[in-house]
Amino acid sequence: MITFYWYPKCGTCRKAKKWLDDKGISYEAVHIAEAPPTKEELKAIYENSGLPLTKFFNTSGMKYRELGLKDKLKDMSEDEMLSLLSSDGMLIKRPIAYDGEKVTVGFKEENYKSVWA
Repeated sequence: MITFYWYPKCGTCRKAKKWLDDKGISYEAVHIAEAPPTKEELKAIYENSGLPLTKFFNTSGMKYRELGLKDKLKDMSEDEMLSLLSSDGMLIKRPIAYDGEKVTVGFKEENYKSVWA
């Protein structure tokens, strides 16, 4: 079962959700701001993704800019980044779809086709 972390007001999240719905792919939708993944969940998602941990940050978000993370991330440890991400769902790039093995971060239709179709 896919866990789909999303923010309902996010247009990209809505596109990804519609894509999953149109393909008849079942998932559990989790509101990322109300129930962000825990530090342990994020660590598992990150490790399965093969992506750099910095790719999990919502770099266009207000919170990211307010905290000045662009300059701070390069000096942070993996543990500090995971703690920060799990502290506020709005810092996390969305949507994230994860089934325990495969991961997609953000939404690009070609990527969803290759991973989830």
